[in-house]
Amino acid sequence: CAFSRHVSSPYAGDLRFRPRQNPIQTLRKFKFGHSPGSVNSATTFVRVPATVTMPRPSPAVALLCRRHRLSGSSILRPLLSHYRSFSVSVPSSHDLEFDLSHPTYVVWGANTGVGKTLVSAGLAASVLCDPRPAASATVPSQFLYIKPAQTGFPQDSDSRFVHRKVSDLFLRRRDSSPLGLLASNHVLKASAVAAVDVAGVEQLEDERDEGLRDLGFYEERRVGGVDWEGEDSKLICKTLYAWREAISPHLAAKREKAGVEDAVLLKSLKRCLSYRLESGGSTAKDHLWRVIETAGGVASPGPSGVLQCDLYRPFRLPTILVGDGQLGGISGTVSSYETLNLRGYDVVAIILQDHGLENEMSLLSYLRNRVPVLVMPPVPQDPSNDLMEWFSQSSEIFSSLQDLMLAAYLERIQRLHDIGGKAGNILWWPFTQHKLVPEEAVTVIDSRCGENFSVYKVCTSRLCSDNMYLSDDGRGWDRVTDNKELLIPQFDACASWWTQGPDAALQIELARDMGYAAGRFGHVMFPENAHEPAVRCTELLLEGVGKGWASRAFFSDNGSTAVEIALKMAFRKFSLDHGIHLDSTHKDTGKKLDYKVLALSGSYHGDTLGAMEAQAPSSYTGFLQQPWYSGRGLFLEPPTIYLSNGHWSISLTEALQVGMEKIGNIKVCFNASGFSSQDKLFCWSRGSSVLAQRYSAYISEQLSRSAREIEMTYIAALILEPGKENTQLSIKCSTFGNGMEMINMLATSLHNNQGAGGMLMIDPLFQRVLVKECKSRNIPVIFDEVFTGFWRLGSESAAELLGCVPDVACYGKLLTGGVIPLAVTLATEAIFTAFTGDSKIKALLHGHSYSAHPMGCTAASKAIQWFKDPSSNLNLNVEQRRLR
Repeated sequence: CAFSRHVSSPYAGDLRFRPRQNPIQTLRKFKFGHSPGSVNSATTFVRVPATVTMPRPSPAVALLCRRHRLSGSSILRPLLSHYRSFSVSVPSSHDLEFDLSHPTYVVWGANTGVGKTLVSAGLAASVLCDPRPAASATVPSQFLYIKPAQTGFPQDSDSRFVHRKVSDLFLRRRDSSPLGLLASNHVLKASAVAAVDVAGVEQLEDERDEGLRDLGFYEERRVGGVDWEGEDSKLICKTLYAWREAISPHLAAKREKAGVEDAVLLKSLKRCLSYRLESGGSTAKDHLWRVIETAGGVASPGPSGVLQCDLYRPFRLPTILVGDGQLGGISGTVSSYETLNLRGYDVVAIILQDHGLENEMSLLSYLRNRVPVLVMPPVPQDPSNDLMEWFSQSSEIFSSLQDLMLAAYLERIQRLHDIGGKAGNILWWPFTQHKLVPEEAVTVIDSRCGENFSVYKVCTSRLCSDNMYLSDDGRGWDRVTDNKELLIPQFDACASWWTQGPDAALQIELARDMGYAAGRFGHVMFPENAHEPAVRCTELLLEGVGKGWASRAFFSDNGSTAVEIALKMAFRKFSLDHGIHLDSTHKDTGKKLDYKVLALSGSYHGDTLGAMEAQAPSSYTGFLQQPWYSGRGLFLEPPTIYLSNGHWSISLTEALQVGMEKIGNIKVCFNASGFSSQDKLFCWSRGSSVLAQRYSAYISEQLSRSAREIEMTYIAALILEPGKENTQLSIKCSTFGNGMEMINMLATSLHNNQGAGGMLMIDPLFQRVLVKECKSRNIPVIFDEVFTGFWRLGSESAAELLGCVPDVACYGKLLTGGVIPLAVTLATEAIFTAFTGDSKIKALLHGHSYSAHPMGCTAASKAIQWFKDPSSNLNLNVEQRRLR
């Protein structure tokens, strides 16, 4: 581009039109206004040499319109020289870092045609035309208005409406302000059919009448202040994507064959929000404002068909809801409010037009004054009305709205700033030495979206990525030194202690279904009662992880209690099978009976007293932590497996190695080269190997020795975590994409250095032999799948993976998709029968106030089905019933 005048732009501090290497004479079209109230109809054509900088027009009011015919990225690139091209790869939600340093809001509508753009324009006018307090009258303000999706273009353009109306309002009020205003309007991309309707844009012969085009439309208007020579206030209006047909964006994009992916749209929006705006030396937060206006209603589809309330959820920006003041508008406004609220948006205010129906009174009654409701005067219906008088009448309303928005913004920032210090003073975190956690080390989480937290950070000096702030030389790096307040996406690498599995879509589904359950049931006590969520959840459990062996489900609140319930079940069954009376004292000797468990060293089953008794001594069971701990179990040292150079290998304990040496060459006995695949590691033919015989002999030796050494003590249950043993809680686990945080611990992608904090993989053959030995002795088998259940091992359950079934199994964590606590203990009919009888004393006398609460059961039903549906879980291989 030959034109080199500095033009204010939110892409960077100043946007320069850089001359080409060989300067040429370029024709530009300008209009110069010569009076405060009108624009001269005369048009002057001016030839501008490529190296000449245009002087500033002398009249107080100058209108500068430039319409560029851009035929692709070759011209768009110099136009937007201070940020990288919008032609980017599809980003993940990890990229949506956001600057909180100034007020940023989304304007939603209860429906189309309720006045969203009027509100945006009125708010912009309040910020730019009526600065408050009086001391701010000489401090320039900036207002960034963004319309991500516009239909009906170019005849309809909300960014053009805001640009022109605010400019006109500023012109009418300029006598009261020494500041000038530089207002610009950009339209970045439009469908091919919409682009040809823009004046000065022609369709080339070789261009197809479909797809999105880099339109690059730009117009600018400058309104001078009273004797002002300083920096002007700025209004920057932007339309990101535009289509010609005045219908819903998803239909327009489809019909005009000009779609845009959600990730690309969000990336474009994020870049616009990240543009560095200058505050004229002011550090006040209220001198820079950013407003995004959606299209249609709250639940109207975006360009891809995804509802806009879901599309923009990764930002979770505070919202202004433009309600409907017409007949039927109360219902639509309430529905829109609840839709936003369900998704975690903060609705700061509701504003609507006065149609004489007093809809605001009903809304205030429904909302119980939780959200302020403002009323605008009726909008004139005459198309020739320029609305200047209406905006003047509404100025106090928009001023009040601005005050509410600013107060809510400052309160939010203060809460985020204070929460870390408050947390350290009043919370007691689990597994944490508070003395080692300074306030600045506390992670302040504003929200969650799918697999990412949105974390609040105050950065005093950091090197930002090119997605955040752009340097003046266009290299994409900038040093931040002014206490930038940021919301930064942070990947939840351990899935919040392995409870999380949903993507953002399931998160919304779960919230909606739980809201339904809460509205329908609240909570109901469970003994001798039944409700649909509990019954449906149980059916899904028995058809899924319990298929082929379980017949009953006992609900509890967390994994640790589910384990304790399982122990009670197993001990009762063992007693009946071995003819042991319920009286714990031997009738002949008077000695007290004692039950212990068979478990693996390094195992972990929870932190309640009973569950801790079923695990080997560790830092968590020492006297300092648990003075009552006695370790009521026989804890075996298992063989482990690891993956190295593409081969699975086995590491035997010393006891097992000694036994193998008695048989013969160790390497020959269990495959010197290891196993080249997971399938070979799990192959059933290994059951007849010499190593299997050694495993069986070792387990038998340990059980026999235990029976001899301690009289009247029985190994009454086997409890194990199928596939692994966990010796440390703070490990970080591998995750798999598409929203499903799944730890495929036995997949070939797992390297031997993963899980170094304490995640050990057990030879599946050893686990099979262990289960077989216990069942042959009528020792009930418990699978603790609180961690490993629901596809985390690649199969829906460990029973399916190992090819052997338990008598009892415990599930939790991922059971509800990670949104609410719930656990369940599944059992065989034989286990259940052990508790039946004519006396209540024989029943399982265990329970919780919130057993089988409807919200948890509803969430579990949704999550279980979501994980098994290949259309929602893209990792699922339906034919093999395994994760890819």
